[in-house]
Amino acid sequence: MAFKIYNNFDEIAQYQEEWDQILAATVSQVPFLTFDYLKAWWDTRGGGEWPQDSQLMLAAAFEDDQLMGVAPLFLAENLGGQQALMFVGAIEVSDFLDVLVTPEKHAAFLSGLLDFLKNSDAVPAWEVLDLYNILEDSPTLSVLEAEAETRGWVHEQTRLQPSPYITLPGDFDAYLMSIDKKQRHEIRRKLRNVAQDLVEPDFYYVKDGDTLDDEVDAFIAMMAQDPSKKDFLTEPMRQHLHNTARVAFDGGWLHLSFYTLDGVKAAANMSFIWHNRLWLYNSGWEWAYRQYSPGWLLLANLLQWANENGITEFDFMRGDESYKYKFGAEDRFIYRVQLTP
Repeated sequence: MAFKIYNNFDEIAQYQEEWDQILAATVSQVPFLTFDYLKAWWDTRGGGEWPQDSQLMLAAAFEDDQLMGVAPLFLAENLGGQQALMFVGAIEVSDFLDVLVTPEKHAAFLSGLLDFLKNSDAVPAWEVLDLYNILEDSPTLSVLEAEAETRGWVHEQTRLQPSPYITLPGDFDAYLMSIDKKQRHEIRRKLRNVAQDLVEPDFYYVKDGDTLDDEVDAFIAMMAQDPSKKDFLTEPMRQHLHNTARVAFDGGWLHLSFYTLDGVKAAANMSFIWHNRLWLYNSGWEWAYRQYSPGWLLLANLLQWANENGITEFDFMRGDESYKYKFGAEDRFIYRVQLTP
C-alpha cells in the first residue's frame, strides 16, 4: 500500500464515496467514523476540546489509486503533555473510534501505517500514537500489540469506560420480561401514573429538517438544566451538537426524540440509527416535570419504538450510569492504546 497524508478534509473529499464504502464493510461499524461526522467534529475540534492549531493528519492508503483505508489522525499535545497522534474524534464526544479498513486488509494496513508514520517526511515529529475509544471486539487491539512487539515499541493498553447495551427481541413485552422484575414493575407503574393523571403523554421524533435547529436548541436547553452538564455546554460544544445533528439528519441516521406532556416537551434524547442499532448519544429532561420521571418514560417509549421498528440492539454508549443496568444493559468496554517507538 502507498500512504499519503491529507491535511484538510477538502483535499480528501474526492474519495468520500470510497470512504463510506469502506466504512460499510470495516471492522468497526460505528457512526462516528463517517466522513461528514469527522469533518464536523474537526470544524469545532470536538466542541473546543482541542486547540485550533492542532494539525489534521488523515493517513490514507492506496493500491493502484484505489483507496484501501484511512487512519483519521491529528497531531496535538495529549493529556500527558506529549506530542501525540490521536484519532480525529477523540476523546469526549465520539464514543467509539477506529481505523477505516476492510477486514481482509486490516493487518496489512496497520503494519504499513506504522512504518509510514515513523519514517515519512510528510509526518511531523511525534512521540506517541495515542488512540482512544477502541471497542473491545476490534482486531485493531491485537494487531497493534503484535506490531509493537515486532518493532520493539512500548505498548500500553488501558481499559476505559464500559459501554452498556441491550440486545432487543423485537417485541416490547418480551423485552420487559427479560429484565429484572422490580424494574419491569417500576416502568409499568410510571407509565400507568402518567396515563391516570390529567396530562396527555406523547412521543415523537424529528422528521422535518426545517425545524431541526429549533428542536436541537430545545434539546440543549433541557441538557443545560442538569448541573453536571451546564459547564460542558460551552458555545463550541453547542455548535458541535448542532453540527452533529445536521450531519446525522442529512445522512438519514439522526433520531432526535421528545416525550411531551400536554404538548410541552418534558424529555429529549439525541440518538443515532446505524446498522439496525440505536445509539443513545445524549439526553435531557425538563426539571419542572421531574415528578413524572420524564427521562425514564422517554426511554421506555424509545425502547418500545426500537423493538417495533427492526432495531436489534440498543447501545447506551459510554458510561456506567445505574439506570442503564436497570433497563437490562450488559457491559462491553472501550480501550486506549499507546504505542511509543
